[in-house]
Amino acid sequence: MDEELISPCGMNCAICTAFLGGQKTQCLGCRIRKKNCAFLKKTCEKLQKEKIKFCFECKKFPCIQLKKLDDKYKKRYGMSMIENLKEIKENGIKKFLKKQGKKYKCPECGNTICVHDGKCYKCGFKETT
Repeated sequence: MDEELISPCGMNCAICTAFLGGQKTQCLGCRIRKKNCAFLKKTCEKLQKEKIKFCFECKKFPCIQLKKLDDKYKKRYGMSMIENLKEIKENGIKKFLKKQGKKYKCPECGNTICVHDGKCYKCGFKETT
């Protein structure tokens, strides 16, 4: 897990199918691509002008766009970007990354489990719910 792979909206790009290679087009992560936040940048002036690093730094946190995104992710993938951001704010990025590393570690090979489909793209392990 890498700090540069935590997007402003709280998404951990390291657990995303596009980053892990589960899609035809691969993504390197929002910050690395210098695209800031793929989900919110189009609607957020503070992200466009790089005035904040994480959405929790904004007075409007959580904004309507982030709430919509968070609801979608909670329902589909069991992950909350808002909770991720609160955890980063309260406990720091290092503790957050350590917890994410444990949570998304493949029990078979130690690589990363994808949040979107529960797969490990290295060994083929698939989480069952």
